[in-house]
Amino acid sequence: MEAPAPDVPPTFDHLMLPHLDAAYNLARWILRNDQDAEDAVQEACLRAWRAFDRFRGGDARAWLLTIVRNVCYTHLRQVRREPLVEEFDEAAHGSAEAPGETNAIAWRETKGELLRQALERLPVEFREVLVLHEIEGLAYKEIATVAEIPLGTVMSRLARARHKLSAELLALTGKEPSHGL
Repeated sequence: MEAPAPDVPPTFDHLMLPHLDAAYNLARWILRNDQDAEDAVQEACLRAWRAFDRFRGGDARAWLLTIVRNVCYTHLRQVRREPLVEEFDEAAHGSAEAPGETNAIAWRETKGELLRQALERLPVEFREVLVLHEIEGLAYKEIATVAEIPLGTVMSRLARARHKLSAELLALTGKEPSHGL
């Protein structure tokens, strides 16, 4: 798609269409269902198109992903598929085990199917931050904007998500049983 002329404001299609894959990816991991994810992205695009006159520039991807996330969470609340928030666990939050980067590198190298299974086992709020950071490449600040949570929560949730993902991977490989970590 060609960039608009400098004096012509960018169109909805120009700003939003490049981010449809990221929108679907986020919706798929939150909702765990291909059809629901497609429906959520379609609904989010419709909402974004209707609100486009209120978009004031900035990061179009973060703006669209925020709308996708909101549509997904609304859908989850309506169908009551799973609890949306995991209870805060001080022991997990305060864990000083392997650094996050080591965990991130290790899980990237894991076989795809095993990783997919482990991600599916995580609570939605952990899948969300992992997908946004590790797969979509969003910075912590962008995740905070999309997920509508404080920056510190992004960092702690991502660390806890990596820890839980490691535990699930170990459980799937038979090296250690999963105890709801």
